[in-house]
Amino acid sequence: MAQELTVGIAGLGAIGLHLARTLDTGVEGLRLAAVSARDLKKAQANVGGFKVPPMVVPNAELAACDIVVEAAPAAAFEEIATAAIEAGKIFVPSSVGALLPRMHLVDRAKQTGARIIVPTGALLGLDAVRAAAEGEVESVTIETRKPPRGLEGAPYLKQHAIDVGAVTTATCVFKGNAFDAAQGFPANVNVAAALALAGIGPERTMVEIWADPGVTRNTHTIRVEAAAARLTMTIENVPSEENPRTGKITPLSIVACLRGLTSTLKVGS
Repeated sequence: MAQELTVGIAGLGAIGLHLARTLDTGVEGLRLAAVSARDLKKAQANVGGFKVPPMVVPNAELAACDIVVEAAPAAAFEEIATAAIEAGKIFVPSSVGALLPRMHLVDRAKQTGARIIVPTGALLGLDAVRAAAEGEVESVTIETRKPPRGLEGAPYLKQHAIDVGAVTTATCVFKGNAFDAAQGFPANVNVAAALALAGIGPERTMVEIWADPGVTRNTHTIRVEAAAARLTMTIENVPSEENPRTGKITPLSIVACLRGLTSTLKVGS
């Protein structure tokens, strides 16, 4: 077995708490060592009943761990990421959209020896997109459809006075590139950011976001036109009860990502 790696988790919401509980039950090669959250007292209560309760620390102190997983509100992203990268650790972001306007962190990671590993999250087919991007790619698009409640609070909607609560039929509320989508919908389009990083970049990756009262699942359809293949993939994710902006599959994806860091057999790139 590979050497045991310690894990620190920033944020104990729909993603972070599920991940923390999974690690506490035991994942070979990994040990939950620390957690952080906006409310440290609440975080202490959340992990108090764990088999091996982790330390509860401020965000920056998570960098003492081998792996830092960011599962916090996007506003805390830079503090968490910077501390982990400056310490030369493995940084696993769930708020991938927050990375797009901060690509200087990637340059800094090259200098410190840190690694930034983006999990698949609520998406599918990133291996195929990465493979296609080794050759010529004509276009990459992603269409996201969510129940209107799952889009509430997005900055883009506020700026354009779009009330998704009043939507009664499927309505396209955004069309543009992944960079602009990530800024306008920071809690909703981490999937588009991951797709952009896997493929042809945020400026060329096109995004449509639909508020659709007719769907009960967060649905993402990817279309890729490349010299090596034509890809069309759709995934329908069950929204989390704690946070409808997030799919239940997202924390499971991070668990799978972390397993891949220590497992003897790793399937997929």
